Amino acid sequence: MSVSRLCWQCECISTGGTQQTRTNTVQARSSKLDRKTNDGLVADGTTPAEKMMWMRILEEGVFRFDASEGARKESHPSLSFFNPTIRETCLDDGSSLQKEPFYVPSCRCEREQQTITIEFPLGTSFYGTGEVSGPLERTGKRIFCWNTDAWGYGPSTTSLYQSHPWVLAVLPDGHAFGTLADTSQRCEVDLRREAVLKFVAPAFYPVITFGPYLSVDLLLVALGHAVGTISMPPKWSLGYHQCRWSYEPASRVLEVARIFREKSLPCDVMWMDIDYMDGFRCFTFHPEKFQDPQNLARDLHDQGFKAVWMLDPGIKLDVGYSVYDSGCSQDVWILKPNGKPYVGEVWPGSSVFPDYTSAKIRRWWAELVCEFTSNGVDGIWNDMNEPTVFETVSKTIPDTTIHKGDPEIGGCQSHAHYHNVYGMLMARSTYEGMLLADSQKRPFVLTRAGYIGSHRYAATWTGDNLSTWNHLHMSIPISLNLGLSGQAFSGPDIGGFAGAATPKLFARWMGICTLFPFARGHSEKGTIDHEPWEFGSECEDVCRLAINRRYRFLPHLYTLFYKSHMTGVPVMSPLFFADSKDPRLRNVEDSFLLGPLLVSASTSARQGSDSKETAFPQGIWQRFNFDDDHPELPLLYLRAGSIIPTGAVVQHTGEINLSDAITLIVALDENGKAEGLLYEDEGDGFGYQQGEFLLTTYKAQVENRIVTIKIGHSEGHLERPRRMLNVILLVGEAAKLETTGIEGEGVTLELPSESEIDKLIIESQQRLQYRMKHMAAINHDMENLHALKDMGAHKTLIELIGGDWHLKVVPQIGGRITSMVHSPTGIEWLWSRLDMSGYEEYSGVEYRSPGCVEEYNVLKEENIQTEGEKMLLMEGDISGGLSLQRQISVINNMPNVLQIKSQIIAKSVGAGGGGFSRMVCLRVHPTFQLRHPMETTVRFISVDGTMQEVNTDTRELYLQGDARPNGEWALVDKCANVALINRFNLEEVAQCLVCWGPGTCNLELWSEERPVSRGTPITICHKYETVTFQES
Repeated sequence: MSVSRLCWQCECISTGGTQQTRTNTVQARSSKLDRKTNDGLVADGTTPAEKMMWMRILEEGVFRFDASEGARKESHPSLSFFNPTIRETCLDDGSSLQKEPFYVPSCRCEREQQTITIEFPLGTSFYGTGEVSGPLERTGKRIFCWNTDAWGYGPSTTSLYQSHPWVLAVLPDGHAFGTLADTSQRCEVDLRREAVLKFVAPAFYPVITFGPYLSVDLLLVALGHAVGTISMPPKWSLGYHQCRWSYEPASRVLEVARIFREKSLPCDVMWMDIDYMDGFRCFTFHPEKFQDPQNLARDLHDQGFKAVWMLDPGIKLDVGYSVYDSGCSQDVWILKPNGKPYVGEVWPGSSVFPDYTSAKIRRWWAELVCEFTSNGVDGIWNDMNEPTVFETVSKTIPDTTIHKGDPEIGGCQSHAHYHNVYGMLMARSTYEGMLLADSQKRPFVLTRAGYIGSHRYAATWTGDNLSTWNHLHMSIPISLNLGLSGQAFSGPDIGGFAGAATPKLFARWMGICTLFPFARGHSEKGTIDHEPWEFGSECEDVCRLAINRRYRFLPHLYTLFYKSHMTGVPVMSPLFFADSKDPRLRNVEDSFLLGPLLVSASTSARQGSDSKETAFPQGIWQRFNFDDDHPELPLLYLRAGSIIPTGAVVQHTGEINLSDAITLIVALDENGKAEGLLYEDEGDGFGYQQGEFLLTTYKAQVENRIVTIKIGHSEGHLERPRRMLNVILLVGEAAKLETTGIEGEGVTLELPSESEIDKLIIESQQRLQYRMKHMAAINHDMENLHALKDMGAHKTLIELIGGDWHLKVVPQIGGRITSMVHSPTGIEWLWSRLDMSGYEEYSGVEYRSPGCVEEYNVLKEENIQTEGEKMLLMEGDISGGLSLQRQISVINNMPNVLQIKSQIIAKSVGAGGGGFSRMVCLRVHPTFQLRHPMETTVRFISVDGTMQEVNTDTRELYLQGDARPNGEWALVDKCANVALINRFNLEEVAQCLVCWGPGTCNLELWSEERPVSRGTPITICHKYETVTFQES
């Protein structure tokens, strides 16, 4: 019986500060996972689903649920709450209006797993779950909270770099309800059934519910009271950042910085990736490339740049390296079960890993950070801290390794317990180290891995994305859901980390994402340079407009960050924040709010902002601009009744002074009123905590056609300077009236007649049309054309879309299939770089023998219709008179089947060989990406009739003779309950190979090895099908 269908009725009563749970059907059972059926367990060793016991905690509307009193006592301390004791303290002050929880979860225990289910009314929409790919609204999705290095992730990837076991539900009436599974262990968040939420994680853990609240922002304020809010960032961190893996040597860093200034492209921060180190040893500098980091920092500071440097957790195992020697002497490393330090391969080679679960070890790391910052380090970037380990299928430290763990966070536990919080604890240690170095500066830390609550210590970015339009589109919902999960300071790698952006894609990405909370351009080695000027003058001009916009909005953004720091509401929020009752807004992914500012973006290559339709929340939204409209830039709208502060364009935040003029953009409501906030402080330090700030409420009101703009209220002890106040009053269709005065003295503006306003609006519309026409969109350089440096001519990527399948193929590089997506499930079974992995074929038994990189010619047009068949036929010369030919097809009457037929053909074999070629073997080599490596197996029945299951413990397995699969085998993902079946003709396949790699699996088919002639080609025809898998 489905767990979610078991719904017991219950009554919760409170007695003397403790809670008891009664049900109409069953009594609450023991917290132990007892397997004996006479103790009330069903025969299969599971407990029936029961309603959970509860108690009020924290504040009005917040409840803690446990499976039983025993389960409550056995649960581990909270690592998400900023004050863990709050979760343990029953709130029973008698003042609550909400005496009982509105929704009571049901709980079931099975095989030491605890499953929690909550059923909501139909029409409920789900959000949150932190850093997740795919759509904004999460109904129909399932993710697994398990921090994973997910290079090139796709829309269906179920585990990214961070874990947030938190679901935000918007109910049909617009009320908001939040649920937190407060466990640091691997947690499944299952939202596949409409209006049903399910958590599955190792027993025992509590569930915390919040609400319902009247609005989403009230819910997030309550969440902030529990897990904390973002730290107030230094103002410079809100500027634009420029990064690459890697700018080297130091002179290249300064060259890029100089060009930004020469081209008047505002920028605040230059980043140093891992190559600044000496042999990837953390806390060191390369003796030649970065021999004088202090001088580099001084040169950057002189030009108005800050410097951020990377630190990874992997410490090189190298006797004589001071950090390693110090760590050994203080016993700081994660241990194997035998008590010896765990050693894993990462960038430095063999490495050991600090155990941040111990306060003593965090202090050790903090002291290293403190000393490191003396080199002119302004901020620190924690990467690879999932933690990532090379050359392992799981891509991380084994679950069985040991963390010492202080008692207050859970004590000595295996890595399975602390894996998801490792990155957060590293970021905390780094944050504390920067405070130790200078208690008068706000630390800036960026972390890749995180857990709900890590926002207290660090900003984040959305990991190793790709230079594609799809990843540009996903940037918006990923950052929105992070904001809905407490992490307000986030953004993507602008332009895409992996791959080559095109001018149009890069310009569009810059236009949209420079308005995100965190704005940084970043790209990996082997790609074309991704600075704005590298894409031509048109793109550079758009990038300048985009970055200028960000700097104009800095006063508004800084105010939003202060509000987020104080309350927990996100800086960037989805449109339904403006009206959660409106179902039209719940799935909008191409627009977002920055307070009352609506940003309407186009993420389509074929549509600019000049032709897109914008969904608006209820009310009046006034369009405006800075005379910078462009088809590649988003449209800007201000909600009627709002005022937002803006400033002048500067080249870096160091040029901003408190005495600078403020420009207010005003949109009056139907009553002729408007209001807005401006927060100001010194831009760094902690004086604001003692009142050294200005929080100004501006008000505007019309009376007798005179608009008066004045200070309505002011807070803070910072002395207000005498400064100019510019006012831009929006009157419709980007038409505006402007005036100037002195702040504090009241600024007035006389409204012209209605006919004059109509004339202004018409003139504004004409200017907009003229500008959009003459600022033409950058030519659509198709996404599939990549000018790759050092790779010769353009590489054409062909998309084959047919039936249930969507493939991307690069004929010019070995006919490589770089992406294979099963559309109904959204699973991307394989994806790759252009030059490696993906689906390859070889002409010999040797790895990467001829066939995998040669240029293939397309013999038939892509997506040609042949009797209902979607088909692509290619052929590549593999020398010696031989060709490798491949036909990929989907037949309409079998839309679920993808067929690949490959042949090695003799074209012009010389007479000297008797008409026969050299010895060849057709080797099919697909590299499948594993979404859940440790829960994936290969299953088949061998020729001899034996059922076989091959897991990741078997790194490599050759199957020959009767050990071969009997015509089919399956890659089974037990977490997702799906399998990829690969069927083949046994007579064509001499042997099979299973090979597990870091997060990958090769299922290879090998023909016999023999010569070929014109009449005796080698052929392998095989098929793929995605099916539902159920454990028998």
